[in-house]
Amino acid sequence: HQIEKVYIPSDQNLVAWQFEKNRKFKTLIFFHGNAGSLENRIHKLNHFRDMNINFLIIAWRGFSGNNGNPSEQGLYEDGKSAIDWLIKKGVSEKNLILYGESLGTGVATHLAQNKNFAGVILETPFTSMIDAAKKFYPYIPVKLLLKDKFENYKKIKNINSPILIMHGEVDQLVPFSMGKKIYEIANEPKYSYFTKYDNHMMEYNENLVLALKSFFKSLN
Repeated sequence: HQIEKVYIPSDQNLVAWQFEKNRKFKTLIFFHGNAGSLENRIHKLNHFRDMNINFLIIAWRGFSGNNGNPSEQGLYEDGKSAIDWLIKKGVSEKNLILYGESLGTGVATHLAQNKNFAGVILETPFTSMIDAAKKFYPYIPVKLLLKDKFENYKKIKNINSPILIMHGEVDQLVPFSMGKKIYEIANEPKYSYFTKYDNHMMEYNENLVLALKSFFKSLN
């Protein structure tokens, strides 16, 4: 089974990669963070290939050669387009797992509200973009700066799918306390994978892979 390049119609066509191993398996939609391209995620995706999971990873507008400027509303549109595209292809909502990485946690959290997805995974989530920015720009009234608020802490309460939160204590970009807070507010069933030494880009080592595997198992 090969990873296939596909195009998701949103406001424009978005580059995406799809891997379908077996129609009966659950499908994970991967919403990537702010840095890098789809190629930078290949080491993560390779683990999913071994886990009896189908996946789709989309590149946002303005990333990986896609046109357009990324904005909060625009990314929600793109994420929803990916979900709709899979549903049109016959994947049911209850067989979908939303995976958000960093910035992507804002999209996953928003789209998982009041839905029936199989599960939600948030890697290094923030409480809101404003809170995260306060850490970096403490002297500027951040509310004026940020149109894009991505208020995860408000929306997480509306998610009733099983949820896994992953965060490292030495994250320099999104403080670990934010991931912990999101975990505290989340509804049951909830699971956490918190580590002492991981920075913002978590290491996909055997412990993390084990945490993912046991989360996937719990969804059956």
